[in-house]
Amino acid sequence: MPDFLAALDWSTILPFVAIGFAAQIVDGALGMAFGLITSTLMVTVMGTPPALASASVHAVETFTTAASGVSHVVNRNVDWRLFRRLVIPGMIGAVLGATVLSSIDGSVARPFVMAYLALIGGYLIFRAIRGDVEPRKARVVAPLGLVGGFLDAAGGGGWGPVVTSNLLVQGTTPRHTIGTVNTAEFFLTLTASVAFFVSLGWAAFTLQTVGLLIGGLVAAPLGGILAKRVAPRRLMAFVGVLLAATSLWSIYTALAK
Repeated sequence: MPDFLAALDWSTILPFVAIGFAAQIVDGALGMAFGLITSTLMVTVMGTPPALASASVHAVETFTTAASGVSHVVNRNVDWRLFRRLVIPGMIGAVLGATVLSSIDGSVARPFVMAYLALIGGYLIFRAIRGDVEPRKARVVAPLGLVGGFLDAAGGGGWGPVVTSNLLVQGTTPRHTIGTVNTAEFFLTLTASVAFFVSLGWAAFTLQTVGLLIGGLVAAPLGGILAKRVAPRRLMAFVGVLLAATSLWSIYTALAK
């Protein structure tokens, strides 16, 4: 074993490998939750400052979203017209969010955003139960990308929950929504990572980051396969349950402080 690998504290890294793997499986298949799960853990359990946690997550997601995006492209889960309408506004929002979080506490509005997303999650569950999964064209896309990119960089997770859920509410198909949002996320996280690196330097790259990266890269190719094979109604139900559960948990942790 190379000396630098032997010198690593694997007892510290392995839990983050497992977290990165599990979070990326969920994110790749349902279009959300990697940033939310990992950022919540780093801030609430490890005591990492919000800006550093968000920077670390975005550094990891630069690689995992690239692998996940390739998987979705190979499995033909990407709506390229929708992709073009999302990606540029998302990148602009990411730069703005990273800039804000590096200078002030961007978590003030988080409970309000999470309350909104919990309601959206409940609505998606209701639609899945009714079987209302007929595809419709999304009308509000660019503003959604801008807001999603901003909240993602400012809160350490938000692109998937905000963008995926709101596109599904507008009537887009679950499979292609998840694939498109995941693929666009690569460009978003790359932009946010550059912005964070300019502000924070190499402090964003820690042993925890390495663990998340290893687990995330192993899991990333599996998400596109799952999104392709699961029925639209079930995908929508899974997204709604995950969105409601993670949003309510975020509200609880914010109010419990």
